Amino acid sequence: MADLVDLVHRSLRDETYREFDDRVDEQASRLANALRDGRLDSPGFGLGIELEAYAVDGGGELARVPDAVLESDCEKELGRQNVEFHTEPSSFDDDGIAEQAAALRRRYRRVQRVADREGIEIALDAMWTMPPAKGSDAYLADVTEREGVTIAANMTPSPRYCAIDNDILARTGGAVALEVPGVEQRFPSILFESLASSIQPHVQIPDAEAFPRYYNTAIRTLGPVLALATNSPLLPPDLYDVDEPSRLLEETYHELRIPVFEQSINRAWEKVRFPGDIEDATDTLERLAADPTCAPFLREWLADGDREAFSDRFWELDHKRGTYWRWLRAVIGGEPVGRGDRWSIRIEYRPLPTQPTIAENIGFQCLVAGLLRGLDVTDHPLADLEHEAAERSFYAAVEDGLEADLAWLTADGDRTTDSSVIYDELFAFARRGLREQGVSPETIEEYLAPLEARWAQRTTPSRWKLERVADGLEAGKSFDEAVQEMQREYLERSARDEPITQWS
Repeated sequence: MADLVDLVHRSLRDETYREFDDRVDEQASRLANALRDGRLDSPGFGLGIELEAYAVDGGGELARVPDAVLESDCEKELGRQNVEFHTEPSSFDDDGIAEQAAALRRRYRRVQRVADREGIEIALDAMWTMPPAKGSDAYLADVTEREGVTIAANMTPSPRYCAIDNDILARTGGAVALEVPGVEQRFPSILFESLASSIQPHVQIPDAEAFPRYYNTAIRTLGPVLALATNSPLLPPDLYDVDEPSRLLEETYHELRIPVFEQSINRAWEKVRFPGDIEDATDTLERLAADPTCAPFLREWLADGDREAFSDRFWELDHKRGTYWRWLRAVIGGEPVGRGDRWSIRIEYRPLPTQPTIAENIGFQCLVAGLLRGLDVTDHPLADLEHEAAERSFYAAVEDGLEADLAWLTADGDRTTDSSVIYDELFAFARRGLREQGVSPETIEEYLAPLEARWAQRTTPSRWKLERVADGLEAGKSFDEAVQEMQREYLERSARDEPITQWS
């Protein structure tokens, strides 16, 4: 295979864009026909999840992931400090949820054992705040030039990642800006996107004709669900320029991952954004094909052989989906859960940050899947909520967490901004959907009760973090010291596997 620099040059040629876009259009057309023919209908509902994390050393400072860890039971991600876990799809029922939880926990423990031998720890956290000794800016801005290609030293040496980076840099004058409360920085790479870690629950929808109902309803749930999950209120302290840390704690967002990811890409194009409604499942393919192309690759550069499997027949289309960044998106193709030789269509729910424990991450998988199923099976009118109100609700949750001005349509069709009403319905319909899928009362309470307790106690990981830093400042510590003390306590408590509501 060609080396990284050669592949990046190939990717960014005009003729590559033209050939890639032609293939994407043709593959999208074929897949749209398969959708219309019912070939993406599947035997039943299914579940899956992706979970990102990062590595720290014994003192809690950011660390690179050693090769031995990456060769165990995890995948590489954008930053060399990142890892990703994923589960194989399972049925959406009691056994399937147990399978998801056991698989995710097993993989995390296997990787953690290898990490322990290498002197590092895998942190279940949404944003690192303790940089390595050289500092955050030096870590994120460490780049070299090789034959006209910018290479970020702490980015996973993947031709795809490097091509995306160089495509964006070429459109932004060689630097990408990050502006959030207390920070105005310019970086010579998109690597600052790797400050954050997230989870992506997947829900397979068996009937492609019903997919738009689920998708449009899911859009309206993004704000309230994210508000319960917020876990990235602070960047590393050495990136800030603030005179009044207590004021920063009041002004910062509860979920900085959203603006960090949006700004790492959207200085070039507005590709990372709140999703639009769809009328037909084929709309998702049309929008994917029409989205600005970023860092195109052609299959023959990386793989040989005939295009027999789905992943080969639609290789370029799937590659483009990897840069179709919406906070909710459709994933079309792949083997369905259950019997059959068809493909599948599923919802990928993308705005949620990584949670402190495996159980809480699985809890959000259950909450999302149960909620979507419960709202649909009861013909709940939430999908009729104005799209603009749902978008405002989402970004309000980004900024204010559980104190956000959220929007909802009740089962009676009444528009409300009363969060007590919203969360009463959210958990009631999540439970309804889980029961519909045969999930036992014990499993439902195991995973939903700790999340419902967040609302009852008005606490989330982000609120806990901000309160701990505020306590440190009040005790006379500097901002850096208060953040470091909070972060070390977070890592210690997360390792105990207790939900955030039990952290005193």
